[in-house]
Amino acid sequence: MDASGRLGRYILTGSQNFLLLEKISQSLAGRACIMHLLPFSAAELHAADRFEPTLNRLLFKGMYPPLYGRPVAPEDFYPSYIETYLERDVRSMKNIGDLAVFRKFLLLCAGRIGQLLNLTSLGNELGIDHKTVRSWLSVLEMSFVVFFLSPYHRNLSKRVVKQPKMYFFDTGLLCSLLGLREPEDLSAHHLRGSIYENYVIAEHLKDQYHRGLRPAAYFWRDHSGHEVDLILDRGGSMEAVEIKSGETLNQEMFNGLRWFSAHAGLDAGNCSLVYGGNESHDRAAGRVLPWHKAHLVGNRAALIDAITTPSGTGASRRHKPE
Repeated sequence: MDASGRLGRYILTGSQNFLLLEKISQSLAGRACIMHLLPFSAAELHAADRFEPTLNRLLFKGMYPPLYGRPVAPEDFYPSYIETYLERDVRSMKNIGDLAVFRKFLLLCAGRIGQLLNLTSLGNELGIDHKTVRSWLSVLEMSFVVFFLSPYHRNLSKRVVKQPKMYFFDTGLLCSLLGLREPEDLSAHHLRGSIYENYVIAEHLKDQYHRGLRPAAYFWRDHSGHEVDLILDRGGSMEAVEIKSGETLNQEMFNGLRWFSAHAGLDAGNCSLVYGGNESHDRAAGRVLPWHKAHLVGNRAALIDAITTPSGTGASRRHKPE
């Protein structure tokens, strides 16, 4: 590249983020563009007419490319993927002596999605110290298995929680680790709401990475129990997003948005509720989006179009204020 002056002559790919950071960034600083290629996004599946028709099927199947290009079932793909990940990727990243303990660690992480991260609690369950837990979490993060959402506190009371939350990049992998065997298992699962929350937040990150942007996504919770699932920081403004898996809207779903918007000075145009039903409309507390349009979170132009234009699944309409 230096000799010819031509850009884009070499493309280097890898499944592990640490390879990019340690072996590429130092030697090609200022001369390389790093792109994050995550599992398929909902927008890509919509464009290819491969989007799943029900929420449970979408969450259970996940979005790893082989599931959409080969005749393989999720219940067959993910166990093999996990075995390969443990034997190849984990061993190459860290000198982990007991993979059985690491496997249990992975299962425990799956059971704690959307919860405040507690290193001590994880360590106690596994019989390891918090430094080891932190090191193992870095393995999951560097291999794009999990990501962390930090708490938001700008311009608000300092009485907010300080621990981050942990999520998985793919809900199909998550469902497999949780032991789900078919989409219907999700209906009564105690973590269904957290899995759906995971899906919506991961979709926003995919959208930002695909646009070449660095996600500025957070959650907000104070010590009194008030909470908003997703805060998008735009520098001079912000957007609050509440995520509910229920299929029927009710007033309580908007409580977090109402409290946060009143204290942060947000108007309804900067508040959204993404739920498990099929309708798109405006309410006094903010915009309402259905599960099949969750990938539009953070895209204002697309959000407005989603409210005013009916689409294939569900209905779009204006709703009278509460």
